[in-house]
Amino acid sequence: MTATGPDAAADAMTPCAAPGARRGRPRDAAVDGAVTDAVLRLVAEGANLAELTMEGIARAAGVGKATLYRRWANKDAVFLDVIARLDGPLPDRGTGDFRADLVAAVEYIRRRGLAKRESALMRSMMAQMQSNSVLWRRYHDTVIAARRQMMVDLLERGIASGHIRKELGDDLDLLADLVSGPVLARATLRPEAPLPDDLAERVVDTLLEGMRPRD
Repeated sequence: MTATGPDAAADAMTPCAAPGARRGRPRDAAVDGAVTDAVLRLVAEGANLAELTMEGIARAAGVGKATLYRRWANKDAVFLDVIARLDGPLPDRGTGDFRADLVAAVEYIRRRGLAKRESALMRSMMAQMQSNSVLWRRYHDTVIAARRQMMVDLLERGIASGHIRKELGDDLDLLADLVSGPVLARATLRPEAPLPDDLAERVVDTLLEGMRPRD
């Protein structure tokens, strides 16, 4: 039976299991870059998500439509991939220095908040994605979930290494909120609040002071 409605739209994106996932042959970075630039240019010129088409994206990128379909199932998958690329890669979590890794994770949130503040284009694209329930769910299940898992993994390492009290591991979801929350609140709920360069270090050091094992 063929799915209809939101489930059909979600199924149409299934071949792209995650932003940037390969389908068949290896990805061509030049093509990916051309498509990303094309989508950004089209949106900057006033096109919204509803007006984008695979044919229009291919034409703007200077590639064949078949090339797009070898990489993305539909325009929603292209749009999601472009936004994920704007977010940038997650920070390295394997330096062996727990505090430094945690600072890097919070700094990633701060930098993303700055990027959204400074880029009207990025704000527009995020707003359009949030208005599409299927696309927003897909973004949440791939991009946001990966960020959150990164934070949870880091906190588990902190408990295992003795930087964080073991009993705080009973609710890692809450612990992740406590670490991410201060910068997220400033970036999204208080657009006038500063996001200084040392904010991530200050947040992490304050939290670690309260989370460290007690004598």
